[in-house]
Amino acid sequence: MSSNPPSPPDSGTGDVKQRVARRAERIDFNVEMLEDVTLDGPPELMSRDLMSPYVWDDPCGRLGIMVRAVPRADAPHTDTGVIWAGWSDDGRHFTMLDAPSIVPGPDADESGGVEDPTVVPMADGSYVVYYTGVALASTKSMGNTKEATVGQTADGHWRLFYEYAQDEASRIGLAVGPGVAGPWDEQPTPFMPREDGWDNWHLSTGPMLMTDPDRPVMFYNGTTHDARWRIGWIAFDRDCTRVIDRCIQPLITPPPLADRTQTDIAFAASVIEWDGVWLYYSLEDRRLARARMRRS
Repeated sequence: MSSNPPSPPDSGTGDVKQRVARRAERIDFNVEMLEDVTLDGPPELMSRDLMSPYVWDDPCGRLGIMVRAVPRADAPHTDTGVIWAGWSDDGRHFTMLDAPSIVPGPDADESGGVEDPTVVPMADGSYVVYYTGVALASTKSMGNTKEATVGQTADGHWRLFYEYAQDEASRIGLAVGPGVAGPWDEQPTPFMPREDGWDNWHLSTGPMLMTDPDRPVMFYNGTTHDARWRIGWIAFDRDCTRVIDRCIQPLITPPPLADRTQTDIAFAASVIEWDGVWLYYSLEDRRLARARMRRS
C-alpha cells in the first residue's frame, strides 16, 4: 500500500484537462448488421471452401475481391489454396472470374499453395498483391511471415504489419519502408497478447481502418490457448508507434456451434468504407461474411 496521501478530487485545471484528453481518445465500435457474402463462379471454385476475403473499393465504381479457395475436407488435398478474383456492385454478391488469378508454383516456396491475399491498388491502375508463398526480407523469427497488411502513411512512407511465429504462438510484427515492395525495416512489436484477455495466446494481423488518420485502427485476430479465433480492434497514434485504445471484449464472435469439436473461427481479412464501414471476414475457415459497423 502506498504511503502517499490521496490526491484531492480536483487537483487543478491541468488534471482536468488530462482527464478530458483521455476521454477524447476513447474509441468504440458497434456492429449494426451481419450478412453472408456469396460468390458466383465456375465449379472448380464453388467446390472449395473460402477464406481470407480481401475486398477493395475500385476506382471504376465497383468492389473487387480476392479470396483464398481451399479443398474441402472430403476432397483430395491437392494444395493449401489458390487465389480467385471477382467483382461486385453491392459488396455482398460477387461474380468471380472463370479461372484463378494466382496459383501455386513454379517457385519452391509456392509449390504447396498460395494463401491470404492483400491487394494494394496503385495510382496507375495496377495492383500489388501480397500473399503467403512470397518470402519477405524481414522476419523476426524462423517462422513463416504471412497475413500482410500494407498501407501508405501520410508522410509517404509505407507500413507493413505481418504475422510471424515465436515461442509456439503467432505474433504481429511491424516494418516500414520507402515503397510498396520495401525494403522493409523492422520496428518494435506494436502490441502483445494480454494475459487476462480473450487474446492471450495467438495474435494475427487484420486490416487497417484509416477513417481518422490520427487514430488508425486495426481489426486484428486473437485467441486463447484453445485456438478459438475472435476478431477485436486496437487503435494507434498517427505513426502506429503507440497504442491509444484497445477493445476489452471481441467485436465479432462466431455463431454458436452444435459440436465443440467443429472449427470455431472468425478471422478478419479486409475493411472498406463504402456506404458505411464494412468488415469482411471468414467463418469456420470455409464461408464468408461481412459486418457493418459504426464507430463511436
